[in-house]
Parts: sequence; structure tokens; C-alpha cells
Amino acid sequence: MHHSPLLLQLVIILATARACGLLLRHVGQPPVIGEMAAGLLLGPIVFGAWFPDIHAVVFARESLPGLSSLAELGLVLFMFIVGVELRAPNGVRAQLRSAGLVGVASVLVPMALGFAAAPWLHAYAPPGVGFFPFALFMAAAMSITAFPILARILKERAMTHTPLGRLALSGAAIADVLAWVMLALVVAMVGAGDGYAGFIRTTVGLALMAVLVFGVLRPLYGWLLRTHAADGVPSLMVLAALLIGAFACAAVTEWLGVHAVFGAFLFGACLPRDDRLLRSLIDRVEYLAIVVLMPIFFALAGLNTTRDAFVGAGLGAMALILAVAVLGKVLGGAIGARLSGHGWRESFAVGSLMNARALMELIVMKVGLDAGIIGPDLFTMLLVMAILTTVMTGPLLSLSLGRRAPSIAADGTVPVADRSTPG
Repeated sequence: MHHSPLLLQLVIILATARACGLLLRHVGQPPVIGEMAAGLLLGPIVFGAWFPDIHAVVFARESLPGLSSLAELGLVLFMFIVGVELRAPNGVRAQLRSAGLVGVASVLVPMALGFAAAPWLHAYAPPGVGFFPFALFMAAAMSITAFPILARILKERAMTHTPLGRLALSGAAIADVLAWVMLALVVAMVGAGDGYAGFIRTTVGLALMAVLVFGVLRPLYGWLLRTHAADGVPSLMVLAALLIGAFACAAVTEWLGVHAVFGAFLFGACLPRDDRLLRSLIDRVEYLAIVVLMPIFFALAGLNTTRDAFVGAGLGAMALILAVAVLGKVLGGAIGARLSGHGWRESFAVGSLMNARALMELIVMKVGLDAGIIGPDLFTMLLVMAILTTVMTGPLLSLSLGRRAPSIAADGTVPVADRSTPG
């Protein structure tokens, strides 16, 4: 009788993820950083180095496809919820110019720096990857912000409804859309393989799909939810219809040669902005995805890392990646906020928030690894960078705002005395 190690793997992965999450919560960090670190611990760098024989049995190569499928499912569900969550924060019209400046600057500056660093990092690309697609991928990898983590940090500090919090959230939403569009184009360039014809096919396919999703699915699902889930709580049938839509869109983008997460995200974004619907989807879908499926994704990310990444010149490359990532985001966000009329302290606070990459960076890295643009060395460096930049966010934010971190009244509004920035 053949035993699949899947259940044992799940026990080890979930227990490690929870333990690390709890540990980091104690030092005031978002638990997701602990879960990302748990992935590193379970990989060849720690577990594989200390207990190579046990590691080889528990995470045997041939047992990984099952885990991969579960991780893929988790990613698709998670990005679907991120799409449903994506909404213009209150008062965004008045802030469109400021948010646009922050969003665009916090993408352009890290992109430019990522592009500039690419000649030194290209040596780590797998053989046969051209310089231009590689440089574009590095530019996109540097310019991503983790919108969900940023929202969580602001919520924990009760800053969601402050002018600063709103600016950071709207800026991050704009930045992420730009970065995802660019990433989709890079993957299309590389994944096409058959040169520009393939690239054009993929781009046209994506454009047609966006038209279909927003032109056909949006009104269709809007009607479905209005008539069968008027209270914002979908029945099992409606929930199934929503998941079928998410999986179908994910399958289409995958077929187009772009990662499945793009389709799920697009579908989530086309649903009506209903907070009750969002809450019931978080209760029913996101908890399962975050508690069970995402830790599997982190563990697999950890298994894709390599100890060789930090040997010799690797440390220099790691330092370069970290410097470019932090400088690009903090400066980009700060320049955008400064141009829209905020003081330097507030501007650097916005830049610090933009520097949180967390899970979104992991999704970008996974897309790059699957497309063959980066190998295990760069994957490892980017994973470490994603963890470190997210860990820095809280301390950098406190440092920028100093004692002026706004106090919030019980009803969630900011006292007038604290409105140090024009809304």
C-alpha cells in the first residue's frame, strides 16, 4: 500500500506557519511575515541543511505535485478576494491627483532602479533568458506593493481613515494595477516563445478577456447577486457560481500564457463593490485560503530556494536587490506624496508603507520562476527581500511620523488638531 505524505506535509507546514506567525505577532509584525519565514525554514536552507534525510523523505520530489496543485488553488482564491477587495478608498475623487502621483512615482522610481541594477543581476538569470525581458521582470518585481498587507498595517494602527492612510491605500491600488499590467506583459513576452506574434496574441487575448469580464460577466453577476443574494450573503448555489467564474477566468489567463492569478483577480474586480458580499466571501473563502492553502504556497516557495544563493558574489547581489527595493519604493512614494503637497515626514511615511511587499512579491516571483525568467538563486534573494522589506514597514512608519502618529477618536475619525495634512 502506497502512502502519500500529503497529510503529514500539511501537518508540518500548518504547524510551522502558525508557530512562526504567533512568534512574529509578539514582536508587532503581521503574522503573514512569520508564514513566509516558515517557508524559508522548511526549505533546503534550514530544515534541509539540519535534517537532510528527514527532509528528503517528507518533501520528496515526487510528492510535490499534489502540494503544488493545492498552492495554486490557494493563490487563485486569494487573488480573487484581493480583486473583490479592490475599491477606491473614500474621498478618492478629491485625492485622485495625489494618489495618482504616489502610485505612478512609487512604480516608476523602483522600476528605473530595477532596470539599472539588471546588468549586474543578469548573470543569475537561467541560460537563454534575454536581457530585456529579464530587466523588465526585475523592474516589475521591484515595483510591487502588497495592498492587503498595507491595508492591514493601517488598520492595526487605526490609520485607515486618516488622510495619510487614504493616500497610501489609493496610491498602492494604482501602483499595483500598473505593476501587474507590466508583469503580465513581461510574462507574455517570455512565455510567448514564438516572438512578437505570440506576444500580440497574448496581449490581444488579455484585452478581449477584460472586455468580456467587464462587459458581460459584470452585469450578469451583478444581476445574479441582486436577485439571489440581495442581503449580500450568497447561497451555496450562488457561491458555486462565483467560484466557477473565478476558476474559469483563471483558466483562460493561464491558457493565454499569463499566470492564473491574473484571471482570478480580474474576475474579483468585476463583482459589485458590496461590503456585505466581501465579508461573507472572506468568511467562507478567504479563511480557508489563508489558513490552509497559502502556507502551502509559502512552503513550496521555501522548497524552491537554494543555499547557493548567498555564496561568493551572491551576498553582493542580495545587498543590491535590497538597496534597490527599499530606495525605489521609499523614495518613489515620498516623491509622489511630496509633489502632491504633503510635508516630508508624511511623505516618507507614505513611502515606508509602499515598501511593504509581503505576499504580492511572492506571487510575482512565482510567476517569474514558472515562466523561467529567474532561477532558484534569484528566487531565494527576492524571497529574503520580500520578508525584510515587509518587516521594515512598521518601524520605518514610526520613524517617519515620530510622535505625530495620529490619535484616533472612538468613532474612527481623526481629531481636528491632528489633521496636520490637507485631506
